[in-house]
This record gives sequence, structure tokens and C-alpha cells, in this order.
Amino acid sequence: MVDEKIDMNNDSESYTTATTSDPKNVQELTQYVQNLLQSIQDKFQNMSDQILSRIDEMGNRIDDLEKNIGDLMTQAGVEGSEK
Repeated sequence: MVDEKIDMNNDSESYTTATTSDPKNVQELTQYVQNLLQSIQDKFQNMSDQILSRIDEMGNRIDDLEKNIGDLMTQAGVEGSEK
């Protein structure tokens, strides 16, 4: 694991974990793995937050579209959906 570098890129953030030498003992290896896992967890949390935000935004846009269609139908004199 000499000079190993792991990059995970996102539109808004970049995560980098780099080591300059091999872990000397179990504690260093444990710390390295914990840092790597924390970085991955942060990345997934960020992606999850972005997805939920986009879903909420899309729901709002759909609600606005339904309202606008209802307004247009009212203006056109159509009183409800005909099925």
C-alpha cells in the first residue's frame, strides 16, 4: 500500500484518502480502514441527500404542473376530467 491514493469524485465534492507508507502496525491499519470507510459513508450520505432533494423538487414540479393543468381546464370551461 505504498503511495496508494483513492479518489471518489462528485459534482460538488472530491474525497481523497492517501497514505505515504505501509501501516506499521494493527492500529495504523485499523485507523486507515476506519478513515476509508468513513469517507465512503460520507459519500453515500451526500448522494442520498442529493437524490432525496431531487425527488422532493420533482414532486413540487409535478404538483405545480397539475395545478396549472387544472387552471387551464377551468379557463377552457372543462369541469373535471372526462374518462
